[in-house]
Amino acid sequence: MKTLYDLPAPAKLNLFLHITGRRDDGYHLLQSVFMLIDWADTLHVELRRDGGLSREDLTSPLPEDDLILRAARALQKFARPGLGAHIAIDKQIPAQAGMGGGSSDAATCLLALNRLWDLRLPRSTLAAIGLSLGADVPFFIGGRHAWVEGIGERMTPVDLPSARFIVVKPTAGIDTRSIFMASDLERATPAAILSGFAAGHIDQTYEFGHNDLQPVAQRLCPEVSEAIRWLGDQGFKARMTGSGSAVFALMNTPPGSIEDNTWHETASAIPPVGWQVRECSNLDIHPLAGWVD
Repeated sequence: MKTLYDLPAPAKLNLFLHITGRRDDGYHLLQSVFMLIDWADTLHVELRRDGGLSREDLTSPLPEDDLILRAARALQKFARPGLGAHIAIDKQIPAQAGMGGGSSDAATCLLALNRLWDLRLPRSTLAAIGLSLGADVPFFIGGRHAWVEGIGERMTPVDLPSARFIVVKPTAGIDTRSIFMASDLERATPAAILSGFAAGHIDQTYEFGHNDLQPVAQRLCPEVSEAIRWLGDQGFKARMTGSGSAVFALMNTPPGSIEDNTWHETASAIPPVGWQVRECSNLDIHPLAGWVD
């Protein structure tokens, strides 16, 4: 039986997130840069010839009908009758973190089944299917860091300098809808331009802008503020990623340097129980980007 093993579904960080307006239909207009990092889920996809679609949770249990199965059903419409799949997932990216874990899982599922079922659909078609599942899915199909605008559907690939980050996910999560419905959410940040973002030194690049969702998130979820303070105690300037509760900070030492881990030695470096703390590198490109034209 044909199986595709160890397929990565990497997380993303929003380097900044500006809300520049709101459409008449209620959707928010945004600007952001999405960056791929090496914190990832792993999928294993096995061919079924009975037309069935099934999922196996190897770690954290997922909802019965999650984005993975919804992605598989959407793509199955293009497949020959009788083709199905069993998808096992090792879930490592935390939920409600603002790191795009569910969207990345859906994108990796689409890329994998496009190959497993020999559909040969182009990237543009997979991205369109992905957009029907969630605004972030086309980014992971695109496979590159991206300047993102509109409601998340307009993306321009960008190059980013290699860097290391500390990512902290406190125990609590945040519901995205509750943030966007908040009356005190800033919705009129002046639009930025891509050249202004890309022209800076590495520190300026990774400290560009701000996250408009962060003040509301800090009010709704005090652990966001606690995580920012905790990273500050280690000497790092942190901000929230996306609409979740995870926060991150640029490490000031280059990747692989001997000073990378010295922050662990400080007296305050033990995180609260239940928090996830990980040092991550950004990726040059999505590991499966070459699987589709």
